[in-house]
Amino acid sequence: MEVMRVLHMNKGNGETSYAKNSTAQSNIISLGRRVMDEALKKLMMSNSEISSIGIADLGCSSGPNSLLSISNIVDTIHNLCPDLDRPVPELRVSLNDLPSNDFNYICASLPEFYDRVNNNKEGLGFGRGGGESCFVSAVPSSFYGRLFPRRSLHSVHSSSSLHWLSQVPCREAEKEDRTITADLENMGKIYISKTSPKSAHKAYALQFQTDFLGFLRSRSEKLVPEGRMVLSFLGKRSLDPTTEESCYQWELLAQALMSMAKEGIIEEEKIDAFNAPYYAASSEELKMVIEKEGSFSIDRLEISPIDWEGGSISEESYDLVIRSKPEALASGRRVSNTIRAVVEPMLEPTFGENVMDELFERYAKIVGEYFYVSSPRYAIVILSLVRAG
Repeated sequence: MEVMRVLHMNKGNGETSYAKNSTAQSNIISLGRRVMDEALKKLMMSNSEISSIGIADLGCSSGPNSLLSISNIVDTIHNLCPDLDRPVPELRVSLNDLPSNDFNYICASLPEFYDRVNNNKEGLGFGRGGGESCFVSAVPSSFYGRLFPRRSLHSVHSSSSLHWLSQVPCREAEKEDRTITADLENMGKIYISKTSPKSAHKAYALQFQTDFLGFLRSRSEKLVPEGRMVLSFLGKRSLDPTTEESCYQWELLAQALMSMAKEGIIEEEKIDAFNAPYYAASSEELKMVIEKEGSFSIDRLEISPIDWEGGSISEESYDLVIRSKPEALASGRRVSNTIRAVVEPMLEPTFGENVMDELFERYAKIVGEYFYVSSPRYAIVILSLVRAG
């Protein structure tokens, strides 16, 4: 699988588009806003003379969330400046995602963004024409590589992105007295599961560690001393990679695929060959990589639960949510649409566009039945890092 080509959300405004099915991702941005605001305040207080701030949103995607994080950051900086008795600095905003992302959607949304900022931030000089103080640009490339000039960024944000890997993990194999890389042996599954061999667990963990280490190294060169990063993404609270919160959405999707294979609609060999470029990391894994890279200190590391539809959950209400059968099936439909908007482009090259409707009809039913007997959750990592001085 060529991840750079297929890792993008469903484009447009149709019923299965990301634009229509990204409430969960919007709620994750909201979940991390308090930490983002805190990081921006500390940044502004430690850089009192700064007149131009470089900001990057990595993995911005498209749809209604593509400018949400940046809008929040602009609002926060605007609100902080009077309290700190300082003028609003120039803002250099970079929106990053893979080249396959729907940047046309983002560009078409910018005039509305500028108008809203102009209307709500009177006197700041944001917008089109002369005297702008907010400059927005697109940076189409992988955030696992180098994207910006040295020391050009003060604040980096990323939401719902770092659980995606740069490539599908491979395993090591012996051939003619030498070690080679080979496809994972993970029969009947598309991600780590309780029946996956330990070699698959190891390969996924190693790929994440390699990717996250590269991500940190690339950002450390581009952030100014005392620069800040706030990252939110799907993770896990346990070291066990097969817990419900870290893998069960993939387990149920594999069940839908296998049901189609048994009926001869798709080939089982294709399921065996497909592995999702995804990994839910634990706090222990994150700390290990951060310490190994050495350029950042952890200001805050939180893991918060949300349900599969994106609703926040308090620890006090962590018990089973009782749903009627129709309510559970409706939840299954919504979750299926959300997952489809994200993973359909990476499934189509392997299984074919013509089976997608059938696949996600089955997935919706399986998820709905699971909602009837369980209350599945994701674990959301919110990580705030400081670049060493």
